[in-house]
Amino acid sequence: MDRARSTENAVSVAVLAALALLPLVEIVARLLPIGGIPGSISVVQHLTLVVTFLGAMLAARDDRLLALSTTHFLPERFEGALKIFTSAVGAGLTLWLAQAGWELVQVEREFVQEVAWGLTSWMFVAIIPIGFAGMALRLVWKASEHWPGRLLAACGFAIPAAFTWWGALEQWDVVTPGVALIVLSTALGMPIFAAIGGASLLLFWYDMTPLASVPAETYRLAASPMLPAIPLFTLGGYVLAEGGAGKRLTRLFRAMVGWMPGGLAIVVTLTLAFFTPLTGASGVTILSMGGLLLPILTEAKYPERTSLGLVTVSGSIGLLFPPSLPVILYAFYAEQPLEKLFLGGLLPGFLLVAVVAAWAARRGVSHGARTTPFQAAEARAALWEAKYDLLLPVVVLGGIFGGFTTLVEAAAVTTLYAFLIERFVFKTLTTRGDLPRIAIETATLIGGFMIILCVAMGFTNWLIYAEIPTRTLEWVQAHIESKWLFLLALNIFLIVVGALMDIYSAIIVVVPLITPIGAAYGVDPVHLGIIFLANMELGYMMPPMGENLFLSAYRFDKPLTEIYRSTLPFMLILLAAVLLITYWPAFTLTLANFHQPGP
Repeated sequence: MDRARSTENAVSVAVLAALALLPLVEIVARLLPIGGIPGSISVVQHLTLVVTFLGAMLAARDDRLLALSTTHFLPERFEGALKIFTSAVGAGLTLWLAQAGWELVQVEREFVQEVAWGLTSWMFVAIIPIGFAGMALRLVWKASEHWPGRLLAACGFAIPAAFTWWGALEQWDVVTPGVALIVLSTALGMPIFAAIGGASLLLFWYDMTPLASVPAETYRLAASPMLPAIPLFTLGGYVLAEGGAGKRLTRLFRAMVGWMPGGLAIVVTLTLAFFTPLTGASGVTILSMGGLLLPILTEAKYPERTSLGLVTVSGSIGLLFPPSLPVILYAFYAEQPLEKLFLGGLLPGFLLVAVVAAWAARRGVSHGARTTPFQAAEARAALWEAKYDLLLPVVVLGGIFGGFTTLVEAAAVTTLYAFLIERFVFKTLTTRGDLPRIAIETATLIGGFMIILCVAMGFTNWLIYAEIPTRTLEWVQAHIESKWLFLLALNIFLIVVGALMDIYSAIIVVVPLITPIGAAYGVDPVHLGIIFLANMELGYMMPPMGENLFLSAYRFDKPLTEIYRSTLPFMLILLAAVLLITYWPAFTLTLANFHQPGP
C-alpha cells in the first residue's frame, strides 16, 4: 500500500510538473527561430484532464471529495451506517461512470485521432474509466474501517450491472425513485460528483441515449483553451501560501492601515481579498491563513464571533479580482471577454471588500480593539519585504493584457514566479522537501473540485438535449414582464443555487440556463456575469452547501451552528451590496466599457 501510494504521488507530481513546464517552454520557443512547439498547447489541455482524474483519486484516497456535511446535525450513532449507505450508492454510480468511460475509450480507439507527438486521443481518454474505477474502489474502502462494512458498501457495485443487463428495468419507472435515492444520498454526505454524474447517466439511460455521452462531455473539457489555467494558478497560490506570502502581506497592511480605528479588521480583509484570487479557491485561504489571522484578531480584543465570521467570509471576498478562476471559467462558458469581466468586477469587488471591512471595524471599535501606531520605518520595511508579492498581479496581468502570454502561459509564469521568490529570494521552501508535498496537495484540491466540472458538463448536455433552457425561458417570459422583477427573481434563484451547489459546477450547469434569459430581458452580458459571480460569492457562506462554513468549522474546530451565527451579519450586509450591484448596472459597466476590443 505504501509503495502504491508513493507511485501515485510521484505520477501526480510528474504530470503537474509537465503541465507547468510546457507553457514556459512554449514562451521561450516563441522567442527562438523555431517560433514555438507544435502540438504543445493540445498536450497541455489533455494533461489537465489527466491531472484532474489523478487528483480526484488522491482526494478519494484521503476522503476529501467534496460533499455536504449534513450528518453533523444527526446523532453520532448513525454516522457509521450512513457512511456505508452513501458510500455504497456513490461507489455504484461511480463504477457506472467508469463503465460509460470505457465505452468512450472503445469509440476513440475505433476512430483514431492524433493529439500531438504520436499520442492519440484514446490514450488520454483512458484516464476517465481508470480514474472513476479507482474512486469507486476507494469509496468502498473508506466506507468503514472493518471488512463487513466494506462488503456492504461493495453491494453498490450492483447498480451498473442492473442497468446494463437487467432488461426488466426498462419496463418500470425507475427514474423517479432513482433520482430520489441520489438526492437522499447526497443530502446524507455522498460526494457531489457522484450525484451529478449518476443523475446524468440515469437521465440519458431513460432517454435511450448512449451513456458514453456523459464522459464524452468530460473529454470535451480537454479542448478548453482556458482550463489548464485553473491547476496552474492553484499551484502558484499554494506555493505562495506555504512560502509565507500571507504573513508578509499581513505585516504590510497592518503597517499601512493598522493605526486606523478598527484597522486590524481592515488588514485582515485586505490580506484575504488580495490572496484569494491568487490561490484559486477560498478554501486554500482559510486553511492556510486562518490559523494566523484569527488569533491576531482575538488578541487585539476583537469579539471572537466577529473575528470568526470575518475570516470565514473574507475567504472568498476577492472572488471578482484577477486572476480569479471563477471569473475565468465564467468568461469561457458564457463566451464573454475576460478583460471586460475583470474590469467590470473591480468596483463591485471593492464594494464587497469595503462593506465587510467596515462592519468588522465597527464591531472592533465598539469593543475597544487595539490599534497599531503608524511607524514610517516599519511601513517602509514591510513594503520592501512584500514588494515581490505585490508585483505578482502586475506580472500576470501585464503578460495577458500586453499580449506577451496567453492566459495559460500567464498561469505558468505565476507558478514559476512564486517558486523563484519563495525558493531563492525568501528561502522559505525546499525543492525536495516542500515542493512535492505542495504539488500533491494541489493535485488533490484540483481533483476534488474539477471532477465536479467534468460530470457537470454531462448534466448540462442533458439539459440542452431536453430543451430545458428554452422551456425555462418561455416560462419566465410568460410569468415575469418586468426586467427589474426578473433580476430580483434571478437573485433569489442564484442564492438558492449557491446554497446547494459549489461555484464551479454552478457555472457549468446554471450559466447556460440564465444567459439566454438575461439576453431576452436586455441585461448586459457582462453585468449578468458580475451578478452571477457576486451571488456565488454569497453561496460560499450560505447553508447548507456553503464551502467556507464547513472549512471554517474544520479549521477552527467549531460547531457549524456557531459558524452560522458568526457569519450571519456579514451575509446580510453582503446581500444588500449584491442587490446594489444588481440594480445599478453602471456600477459594473462604467469600467467594463472602457475596454474596447480591437478589430
